[in-house]
Amino acid sequence: MLLAISLRDFVLVDKLEIDFEPGMTVLTGETGAGKSLLVDALSLVMGERADAGVVRDGATRAEISAEFHLAQLPALRDWLIAGDLDEDNSCVLRRVIDTGGRSRCFINGRSATVQQLREAGEFLVDLHGQHAHQSLIKAAFQRSVLDAYAGAEALAHQVGTHYRNYQAFTTRLSELQHHQAAAQSERERLLWQEEELAALQFDEEAWETMQAQHMRLAHTMQLGEGVALALENLSEGETNALSMLQALRSNLTELLAFDAHLADTLSLIDSASAELDEASHSLRHYADKLDTDPSQLADLEQNIAQTMSMARKYRVRPEALGTCLIEARARLGELGNESDLAELEMQANAEHAAWQHHAQQLSRIRTTAAEQLSGEVSQIMQHLALAGGQFAIALNPLSEGDAHGMEHIEFLVAPHEGASLKPLAKVASGGELSRISLALQTAISQVAAVPVLIFDEVDVGIGGSVAEAVGQLLRKLADTRQVLCITHLPQVAAQGMHHLQVSKLKQDQGGVISRISHLTDEARVDEIARMLGGAIITDTTRTHAIEMLKQAAGH
Repeated sequence: MLLAISLRDFVLVDKLEIDFEPGMTVLTGETGAGKSLLVDALSLVMGERADAGVVRDGATRAEISAEFHLAQLPALRDWLIAGDLDEDNSCVLRRVIDTGGRSRCFINGRSATVQQLREAGEFLVDLHGQHAHQSLIKAAFQRSVLDAYAGAEALAHQVGTHYRNYQAFTTRLSELQHHQAAAQSERERLLWQEEELAALQFDEEAWETMQAQHMRLAHTMQLGEGVALALENLSEGETNALSMLQALRSNLTELLAFDAHLADTLSLIDSASAELDEASHSLRHYADKLDTDPSQLADLEQNIAQTMSMARKYRVRPEALGTCLIEARARLGELGNESDLAELEMQANAEHAAWQHHAQQLSRIRTTAAEQLSGEVSQIMQHLALAGGQFAIALNPLSEGDAHGMEHIEFLVAPHEGASLKPLAKVASGGELSRISLALQTAISQVAAVPVLIFDEVDVGIGGSVAEAVGQLLRKLADTRQVLCITHLPQVAAQGMHHLQVSKLKQDQGGVISRISHLTDEARVDEIARMLGGAIITDTTRTHAIEMLKQAAGH
């Protein structure tokens, strides 16, 4: 379980040390207070890509550490011992990031790599983000969900590796069969190209990151002004979209007494208001992280210019420079082994046979897992205002397999009783997708070996009795796992066994800092009341909050 997190000079946090308890912990706070700070910190300490933007203004570096207890995690203990990183019954992941975007990683006080942080984190934490339901309609995501549930991720990786190897061998074989031996001049040219391209040390992922950072830093002013204008029109201006919707809702609510047919329209307005509120929150979160760094911008422009110059020289897009190096090396290898066609053919056949063997095994595992997962998700849906709904996973055979196996995986859903199963993207609304996503996450979490589950505002777009059901579902998960839930819904927050609140404080010397604190029982009542009725807490909202907490504790 997660024992503690320590932050220093991280985004808006100057210094923070917070302990965690078993069971379900909820984290709440006003919009823009920085509720996702803990999630962002944990993501970095588990190997996510870092940049200088996480260092608090005026500081030279940000430090993040997370301590976990190793009880009932023998696989992680073995992994730590194998890497000479073990330390009794605890595992401390630590990362230090400086203003240049460089980072140092540590596990139990010993120097480690980002990849090692990532591997350790996979044993410890399963993070479900607030936009997970948006990925649910994508084929790649559906495939990864099923493979994760089936415990077949390693096997699926093997299938992909063998297929790509097979394709590479057949391509090389075809080229060798249609070309004569290369001339010595070509060999010399390729050797020169290899040396020049290798010196560039081009990495496509780093190039994409560099471009994205340059685009953001070069347009910081436009981004800031644009986001501010959007927020003004959306929620912060004297006349904004949210206030207009609220006024419209008030008018229709009065008219509802004269004609109940307006109820559906009122519901649509409520949904639109919730979506706009979510968009406003997302924009504020973005604005909080927006920064500028002229020196970093200059360095990026220099690196980009060097890469673009090399790309023009080879008459390719910059993204293809890495491929140019691979091709040059491959061609050099071919020039020395063109007579060995038989060996290449044998290697291609061996890779295809290995792909076929593993793909057939993967199909059998997927078929069994699809039936089990479909049943579990369908059962959970009944508690999320999808009574009578059904979830199924179709495995459609491919005429020719590919790197992902021998079938196309498709999620199907019948959102209510009597409806026929259809592809998820065609029949589910946004709210239904969010609930189905949560049902999937719950089912997968029940079979996952990780002890800590983090849910970052997965309750977006729901409310009322559905929100209460979601809270109860998360609390039930906490019977066997440690659950950390970032939420804006009082129904979910009330289900927590422990409650953290994040707030922003203005400093005397200017600027703001974020604080996260454990709430007492009395303070928790006030926080739930605030979530129910806004900044002004009344006796009515406080009474309602007390009742919600009592019901949750007795559930």
